[in-house]
Amino acid sequence: MTTTTVKTVKCVVWDLDNTVWDGVLLEDGDVTLRPAVVEVIRTLDERGILHSIASRNDHDAALAKLEEFGIAEYFLHPQINWGNKSDSVKAVAEAINIGIDTLAFVDDQPFERDEVAFAHAQVLCIDALDAERIPGLPEMRPRFVTADSRERRHLYRADARRKQAQDAHQGTDEDFLASLRMRFTIAPAQERDLQRAEELTVRTNQLNATGYTYSYEELDAFRRSPRHELLVAGLEDRYGTYGRIGLALVERGDDAWTVKLLLMSCRVMSRGVGSVLLNHLIRGARDAGVRLRAEFVPTSRNRTMFITYKFSGFREVGKNGDVSVLEHDGTGLQGFPAYMDVTVED
Repeated sequence: MTTTTVKTVKCVVWDLDNTVWDGVLLEDGDVTLRPAVVEVIRTLDERGILHSIASRNDHDAALAKLEEFGIAEYFLHPQINWGNKSDSVKAVAEAINIGIDTLAFVDDQPFERDEVAFAHAQVLCIDALDAERIPGLPEMRPRFVTADSRERRHLYRADARRKQAQDAHQGTDEDFLASLRMRFTIAPAQERDLQRAEELTVRTNQLNATGYTYSYEELDAFRRSPRHELLVAGLEDRYGTYGRIGLALVERGDDAWTVKLLLMSCRVMSRGVGSVLLNHLIRGARDAGVRLRAEFVPTSRNRTMFITYKFSGFREVGKNGDVSVLEHDGTGLQGFPAYMDVTVED
């Protein structure tokens, strides 16, 4: 098990005036785009790092200018208003559903950077004069760039369309979920999955039951080990694929199996997929005639995973330092949700 010394930034939040473009839009409608900044944005986008905006500006005029420049598509949940930049940065983190400590903020004004840094000390604040150097920062260099990484912006845009459809839906939540026609797959991890698997352990904080992170090499060893089972989960629906969104690591003992790692992408936390993966593991242990245990390490963010365990029928049977040991007795198994097509691959 490894720990990361440098946290990879998940989203860069950009100011606009004298940062993305030269000039102040409200003073001069003919502001000019900074080509070097656009190249930085495209480079980070290819690495799976998202982009947004925190700008004091007229919302409609600024968006129109971004459209004119042909770069509006790069920015998720842009915050263009007259409020504090710190509030806008926080709103971006909440809209994307990522920790604010995974954001970077780029602005030409020292006051604005200081205001954000004071409110959110964990945000990496960068002078716009240093924008060209951003791709070289350790925080901007994920160890692997996977297929899911390269598609991340498009995956989040699909999520936004789902959210719009859900807000407009007239009926129950289950009716809406059924309308998505979700297809959930559970499969043993293959070598081609390991880069994404490592990325999931490093990126996922809110829905990681233990907080453990594993390297590519460690995950490959587990994949090959006869005493371990490493599973990956994928999800797609009528809006497209969510990509690889879940990971489970099970240690197989003679009398009990232990879930050493269970995590889900934050983007699917409202889809009930954590319980689906857990139910699959419970059935497997029951069929093998062993008990299923799970390790859980509480953090400030992963309470949702503890609730998932409890709702799935686990109870605490012991503690080992900070690690809670949970167990399922193999009874009262829940079926897979009616609104989801679940496929288990060998």
